[in-house]
Amino acid sequence: MLTLDEIASEIRVCTKCPLHTTRRNAVPGEGNPHARIMFVGEAPGENEDEQGRPFVGAAGKLLTQMLEKAGVHREDVFITNIVKCRPPGNRDPEPSEKEACSSYLDAQIEIIRPTIIVCLGRHSAEYMFTKYGMEFPGITKARGQAYKVDSLFGHFILFPTYHPAATIYNQQLRPTLEQDLKRVGEIARDIHI
Repeated sequence: MLTLDEIASEIRVCTKCPLHTTRRNAVPGEGNPHARIMFVGEAPGENEDEQGRPFVGAAGKLLTQMLEKAGVHREDVFITNIVKCRPPGNRDPEPSEKEACSSYLDAQIEIIRPTIIVCLGRHSAEYMFTKYGMEFPGITKARGQAYKVDSLFGHFILFPTYHPAATIYNQQLRPTLEQDLKRVGEIARDIHI
């Protein structure tokens, strides 16, 4: 089995989909390789593409602030995206792009073996629900609930919520995201992560 660093090296030179032709930097993900909580977004944005790091723009700063409020420290978690290269103009990732990158995310999950996977946004949640054979009711209905999932490496909790970027564009969603992340912190403490 590859290590997280080896997967990151593969991602940085990946040419599996056309996104490699427009990226500045691929964004493999970062954080604690032994994290019990893993955050999965949809795709890098402009700041992430520039720096090669996930969630470093406005949405990332908001996420970090909300995590701190919830008692979860960014250095203790692993943060990544389904798609590892920025779609032009920050458009939604295409199904073929998600498919091309899926083996990288799957390998990261298998190596880290998190206890909680937080899906940030509908693309992430839909991918994870489908991967584990669950019907996805949409992010509005699914968010804020802890779903128990059986996988090849054991049980974990799948926790969908809104993407932090959505709360920047729609301020009314911000308290809900904050409440959901607080719940993630409570779940983590309840199961002694």
